[in-house]
Amino acid sequence: MAAEKMVSNPSNDGLSWALGLMSGTSLDGIDAALIRSDGLTRVESGPFLSLPYDGELRRQLRSVLGGQGPVEAVERALTLRHAEVVDSLLKTAGLSPRDIRVIGFHGHTILHRPEERRTWQIGDGSLLASETGIDVVSDMRSRDVSLGGEGAPLVPLYQAALAAALPRPLAVVNIGGVANVTWIGEGRDSVLAFDTGPGNALINDWVEAHSGEPLDRDGALARAGVVDEGLLEDLLNNAYFDRQPPKSLDRDDFSTAPVKALSLEDGAATLTAFTAASIARSAGYFPQPVGRWLITGGGRHNPVLMAALAARLQAPVDPVEAVGWQGDVLEAQAFGYLALRSLAGLPLTLPGTTGVREAASGGRHHIAA
Repeated sequence: MAAEKMVSNPSNDGLSWALGLMSGTSLDGIDAALIRSDGLTRVESGPFLSLPYDGELRRQLRSVLGGQGPVEAVERALTLRHAEVVDSLLKTAGLSPRDIRVIGFHGHTILHRPEERRTWQIGDGSLLASETGIDVVSDMRSRDVSLGGEGAPLVPLYQAALAAALPRPLAVVNIGGVANVTWIGEGRDSVLAFDTGPGNALINDWVEAHSGEPLDRDGALARAGVVDEGLLEDLLNNAYFDRQPPKSLDRDDFSTAPVKALSLEDGAATLTAFTAASIARSAGYFPQPVGRWLITGGGRHNPVLMAALAARLQAPVDPVEAVGWQGDVLEAQAFGYLALRSLAGLPLTLPGTTGVREAASGGRHHIAA
């Protein structure tokens, strides 16, 4: 691991403001969060907000998933929307651009094929730096992928920093469009992370295609349906689940096709059970059993999914708010933290988090004019 050093331009207490941005594979909107950190173990959370995409931008983003079609106009629209979110958050926080050391800009993943050494997050870091007047770190996955890593998940080192004072081993599951897990052991670098399978994406796609609603709000449809156990077994009979981690997924590696003959409610119930069952399977790869599961991401708002997890997992299951974390913006906070680490040349990924050959930094730096 690279020698750890403090990020430049800190305040008197050694902490710097960073602003993290996240546009997740659920296509729901942009999360933005401010933190103060040294890029190491000290993290103080600040104001945050989440703004949904309008229907047109969501449609545009969906149209380029898989790297299809011309992306330039969509990338520009996405970047300008992020700039608006940055402006709104700074006004809410009573801060100016000169108070912020860096923006961590994830962009939006439209293609993720690490086995082909390809990962593509659209978002113009130079344009965002120009629009906001703040330095930007973007493209945080590419170097990891070029060094043999999966490029995902990227949040584990931030989760490990937050969990430093908690009893371990523990597992943190992020249920976004794709679900991923971080196993955190006792040592500083005792971290294993990987994508577990679909998160909300299949459920959302199924519900939107059959009802026009963007998600199964409060799990109401799944609660009214019945799980097709035979189809669930078929869904779980996928080679991905037998691969040793670290491993990662593209949003479109799974589809709703296997449940196409089901009713809206039964399809929602079966896909919800699929997400829970694939998360439960991840425990078979942990170096040691965990004493607790913490759940973050949009999926923790689905009580049917949370109940399914509690029924399948062998340790208590809680939303991350139970330990004082902010689950709606945890990933956004993580990208602010990773941007500070990138500026200092510190690792963003480890062999245990992405399978990269050695601890690797990354990100492209864009200086505000």
